[in-house]
Amino acid sequence: MKRLTHRTWKRWAFALLALAVLVAALFVPMNAGRTRIVTEADIARPPAEVFAYVTTPANWPRWHPSSLAVSGDADHPLTVGESVVEDFQVAGRRGRVTWRVTAREPERLWRIAGEIDGRAAGVVSYSLAPAAGGTHFVREFEYRAPNLLFALLNRFSLRARIDAESAQAVRQLKATLEGKH
Repeated sequence: MKRLTHRTWKRWAFALLALAVLVAALFVPMNAGRTRIVTEADIARPPAEVFAYVTTPANWPRWHPSSLAVSGDADHPLTVGESVVEDFQVAGRRGRVTWRVTAREPERLWRIAGEIDGRAAGVVSYSLAPAAGGTHFVREFEYRAPNLLFALLNRFSLRARIDAESAQAVRQLKATLEGKH
């Protein structure tokens, strides 16, 4: 029997690793790679005021650190079917997303679906409930990994950064609406 050299072992190991990555890329269901980030705060303002402020896209750059600019008809609370374009920087990545309102229940729920270059880019939901002294506000951002590379980056880096940015956004929203910012 012929003895394998160190170089041959390295080649075999690399080939097996490449095969494992290929199999994972082909068979790992990406729809299972959904990420859901939830941040919440109690805001000392009535639900109607909070709802009107957060559903007016022109306000986003004032409180959300990822929102660089919003264009389109963005100076009023958007209703179902309306859309705006947002320039963003999320987890160090710059881009442009078109948000379209998919659900609206005044003072309770507002949901937008994003699209970047013709592909789904996530869903943001705002849920509001009356609370002692104001509003309990919940922001949920849900997105999925479109491929294995994104899933790996998300697991080891992106998710934590997006989670931190979302928490900062809700803290800044609270401070802005309570006049502390």
